[in-house]
Amino acid sequence: MSQRGRGTIQQAGEPTGMRLDKWLWAARFYKTRSLAADEVGRGRVTVNGQAAKSAREVRVGDELQVRQGDVSRTVVVRALSAIRGPAIVAQTMYEESAASLALRAAAASARRLASEPAHAITQGRPTKRDRRAIERTQVDWQRWSASIDST
Repeated sequence: MSQRGRGTIQQAGEPTGMRLDKWLWAARFYKTRSLAADEVGRGRVTVNGQAAKSAREVRVGDELQVRQGDVSRTVVVRALSAIRGPAIVAQTMYEESAASLALRAAAASARRLASEPAHAITQGRPTKRDRRAIERTQVDWQRWSASIDST
């Protein structure tokens, strides 16, 4: 006996849908199920272009947009699994779109070409040691304050 669901034929006993947070955990997008639920609650995951909740049912063929930090992925659900297996098996549960792969590659190359954050430290806020050195060189330095009393 089979059931029809979303244009695919499912065998009796096979799940036709599962919770979004559980699928994200099983597909290894997030390390724990509670992290997946938190990210869904923050609006960083959409299902078929709509905001979703953790308990939303995900079915084969649904399109998910998952944002992890600066990286945004668009994937199509290809399989459902209630258990978290090896990474190679988890990668067969979804298919990433070509546009999403191109955007991730462009973001990775932009990160590689970006300036080193340590270079900004020399131009940023002084450390405690730097501040003390500045105070030693500027003995006559006083703070300027605009107040009513000063004339």
